[in-house]
Amino acid sequence: MPLLRLLLLTTVAMFAFAGNSLLCRIALKATHIDPASFTAIRLVSGAAMLWVVARLRGGDKPGRGNWPSALALLAYAGGFSLAYVNLSAATGALLLFGAVQATMIGVGVARGERLQLAQLVGLVLALGGLVGLVLPGLSAPPVGAAALMLGAGIAWGVYSLRGRGAGDPTRVTAGNFLRAAPLAAIACLPWALKLPFDAAGAGYAVASGALASGLGYAIWYAVVPVLKSTRAAVVQLCVPVIATLGGFAFLGEAITLRIVCASATILSGIALVVLGARRA
Repeated sequence: MPLLRLLLLTTVAMFAFAGNSLLCRIALKATHIDPASFTAIRLVSGAAMLWVVARLRGGDKPGRGNWPSALALLAYAGGFSLAYVNLSAATGALLLFGAVQATMIGVGVARGERLQLAQLVGLVLALGGLVGLVLPGLSAPPVGAAALMLGAGIAWGVYSLRGRGAGDPTRVTAGNFLRAAPLAAIACLPWALKLPFDAAGAGYAVASGALASGLGYAIWYAVVPVLKSTRAAVVQLCVPVIATLGGFAFLGEAITLRIVCASATILSGIALVVLGARRA
C-alpha cells in the first residue's frame, strides 16, 4: 500500500473512532433520543454498512460471527451509550480506551505473558491514571457513568480478544453486528413506544453506526496488516486526544487539568507496555 494512502486511511479510521464518542455525546446532549434507541440504530446501520462492504468484497455470506462475540459487542455499545448521558466526550473516550487496553493486557498476563520492567511501569502508570481520573473531586465524572464506560471498555476488550484469529475481521464483525442488531432493537422497544421519534438523534446514530463504526472498522482492518500490531496499537493512542479536541470544539467541553494529567499518564503508560512488547 502506498505510504500516502496508508497515512490517509489511518487518519480517517482514527477520526472515525473518535467520532463515535462525539456523535453519541452530541445526540444524547442536544437531541431527545434515548441511549437504547441510539444503540439500536447504531448497530442496525452498522450491520447494514458492513453487510454492503462484505458483499462488495465478494461472497454470499456477510460474515461468520458468533453469539458470544455478538453479546460482547452489544454490552459494549449499550454501556457506551448509557455512559455518555453523563460523561464528556473526552472523559468517556479516555475511560473506554484505558479499559480496553487494560483488559487486553490483563488477559495476556493471566495467560502467562511476561512483562518487561518498562511494561510493568507502564501498566502501573496507566492504571494509576484511570484511578486518578475517577477519584472524587470537583471535576470527577459521575461514578455510575464512569463504571458503565469502564464496563463497555472491558466488553470491547473481550470482543477484540475473541476476534483474534477468527478469520477475515471485516466479515466477522459484519456477522457479529448482524447478530447484535436485532437484540438491541428489541431492547429499545420500551423507550421507542413511549418517546416521540427524534430525526436529528436518529441521524447522529446512523452516522455513528454506518460511518464511524461500519466504514471506520472496515478501513481500519484494511490498514492494520500494513501497520503491524505494535504500530496499530500506538496509533490508537491519538483517539482520546481527537475526542478531547472535538469535545472542546463542537460541544464546548472544558479541557480540565484532571483530563490533561490523566491523558498523559494513561496514554504514556499504554505506550510503554506496547513498545516494551515489541522489544521483548
